[in-house]
Amino acid sequence: MTTANTNAIERYRNNFLKEVEANVEEGHMVKMCMQCGVCAGSCPLGPAWQHSPQKIFMMIRAGKRDEVLGSDSMFMCTSCYNCMVRCPRQLPITHIMHGLANYAHRLGLAPKGQPTRDFATLFWNNAIKKGRVNELMLTLRHYFRGGLVSGIKEALGMQSVGLGLFMAKRLNPMEIFGGHGVKDLKGFHAIIAKAKEIEDRKKGFTA
Repeated sequence: MTTANTNAIERYRNNFLKEVEANVEEGHMVKMCMQCGVCAGSCPLGPAWQHSPQKIFMMIRAGKRDEVLGSDSMFMCTSCYNCMVRCPRQLPITHIMHGLANYAHRLGLAPKGQPTRDFATLFWNNAIKKGRVNELMLTLRHYFRGGLVSGIKEALGMQSVGLGLFMAKRLNPMEIFGGHGVKDLKGFHAIIAKAKEIEDRKKGFTA
């Protein structure tokens, strides 16, 4: 159990709704859900969800902290915004689901091996290294995450996409040597560090 998770449990003991309201983007809107189920019916990935947004919101209000934060449901959201457009209460459902995913990740409670979470982490680490995405290294690390053989198979299966990226000058073989970056890399990293400091302090991840 991470220190951040232990602190959160102690601070919001027996009040998971309050914890979500304080630490999750738009979390204060969860209590406005009237359980109509429109979000669940509107989601194109509805059948694949472990828990629909409607159910997640009820579980939050019921105090089911472990079940919610340990679920992969929040990571299933593709940001199509169907749920937000059709919600009769106009709840920012997409924002809340992404906020829950981020919070679970920060607490170390997100399910291990969840594909969306793993790729998002890979993408973020790639982007902040030089301030720009190194498409070649991102692709290679994603394809070969499971080993050499599976990586070769996946790369061969996506060769037409790779060729398209190469023709569009979005995939440069020379980027294996580091790739392009922003002009003021030191300033960029300072901005990221400051933003993280502010976010950590706001969400209670620092003393």
